[in-house]
Amino acid sequence: MLKEQVFAQLKAAMKEKDVLSKGVLTLLKSGLDAAEKEKGAALTEAEEIAVINREVKQTNQALEGAQTAGRTDLIEKEKAKLSLLKNFLPKQLSEEEITGALRAAGVVPGMNMGDAMKIAKPLLTGKAEGAAISKVVKTLISE
Repeated sequence: MLKEQVFAQLKAAMKEKDVLSKGVLTLLKSGLDAAEKEKGAALTEAEEIAVINREVKQTNQALEGAQTAGRTDLIEKEKAKLSLLKNFLPKQLSEEEITGALRAAGVVPGMNMGDAMKIAKPLLTGKAEGAAISKVVKTLISE
């Protein structure tokens, strides 16, 4: 499970006195713990990935805000956090791989966006970012 990996890396970061990694991993561990407590049972791998994706999305938003404000110190920090978080996610699919998977699953031109996303979300959650999935679906249904 990912939670054990996060905890092991957190212990290593504490020993190495790596402040950034310690902060990110502590935040991630608390997010996983909170989700587990809310569910009342151990999380599945898909649920753990959803928690990590939420953290990635928040970090992306913070990175965009830092870039807008021109804060180079924060930009570097957020990029480091992002790379650390992405280590816990499965390999992300490219747009070509997403397109192939969606075509195989039955997403065709002229299809309703909502119906296409109902097929795409369960198929690709954790394997690709939501924005990338949405972009490919829009392209496919408008061909």
